[in-house]
Amino acid sequence: MSAQDYRSSNYEYVTARVRSRRSKLFDDDDYRKLVRMGTSEIARFMEESEYEAEMNRLGSRHSGVDLVEYALNENLAGHFDDLLRWADGRLYDYVARYLRKFDVWNVKTVLRGLYSGADRAAVEADLIDAGEFSEDELEALLDADSVEAVVAALDRTVFGDPLEAALADYEGSGLLVPLENALDRTFYESLIAGLPDEPGRATSLYIEFLRAEIDFRNLRNALRIARSGADMDPSEYFIEGGRLFDEQELRQLVTDESQLVEHIRESTYGDDLDDALGTLAEAESLIEFEHALDAALLEYADTLSNRYPLSVCPILSFVLAKEREVDNIRAIARGREAGLAPEEIREELVIS
Repeated sequence: MSAQDYRSSNYEYVTARVRSRRSKLFDDDDYRKLVRMGTSEIARFMEESEYEAEMNRLGSRHSGVDLVEYALNENLAGHFDDLLRWADGRLYDYVARYLRKFDVWNVKTVLRGLYSGADRAAVEADLIDAGEFSEDELEALLDADSVEAVVAALDRTVFGDPLEAALADYEGSGLLVPLENALDRTFYESLIAGLPDEPGRATSLYIEFLRAEIDFRNLRNALRIARSGADMDPSEYFIEGGRLFDEQELRQLVTDESQLVEHIRESTYGDDLDDALGTLAEAESLIEFEHALDAALLEYADTLSNRYPLSVCPILSFVLAKEREVDNIRAIARGREAGLAPEEIREELVIS
């Protein structure tokens, strides 16, 4: 990227705005308070935070956990719309491409809703209007009455062919994993494939950030396969573009979790994943490790942000941090509504 391209991408302006937004995110003290509140108290707490506008606007139509859910998703989408509104030049393209992850989120949400028998309202409450899908496309997904109908509705999108190819595996296994992985692979591989072979500094940082996410996603998938004991070929769930391992290494390592963990510990991410790997050794469930992995990814993103403060890294790190905040608040609200104890809810939170 030339100096002119870099200046036209207004990194200084957008990263300054992002730093301001990042400072307003909930911290550990906020979460400690929230896990001891009832749903009405959580709503009042949010009304006195940066969620005030959404809570007031939606309060006449929703209440309780529904109000919290809709306010969270509307606030999240608003923040990311702002990122696109602020960004210019190549930076706009980087952010827009990355935010397509919410198209993946929305398709997964609909698939999981159908799989679990959730009603339409519950599924709609979890949708995040921050990707490229139009309102009509989201409505078509919500109107689908089967997994096969969702795949058909996405026929003309970038996800169409990969989902169609994964449909037979879904029907054979009865699990959503093949479809969800097809969505992830399509998203990440299309991001990497569209970037130049000899990138400039700004694009190199973008690629480094994406490669880290791909590695963490491959790691999550590999551990799920290793723990499940299912007869799955891990290479079919491998996402190209990372640097932690290749398809052949993954096929070998997934048969022995201890070797897999050692491979990670000796990799470029070893220091960053030290806490997560320690959690894996002590964890009774894979969920505990996955939460630690999410925290490690956020920490690694922050490391890149601090190392390269005038780059796309702080912006994408903010996207991850905002996602985690929304996920944490949602988990707290749902946990309190379900009558879970504060200690049980804290186990569901991702805190860096």
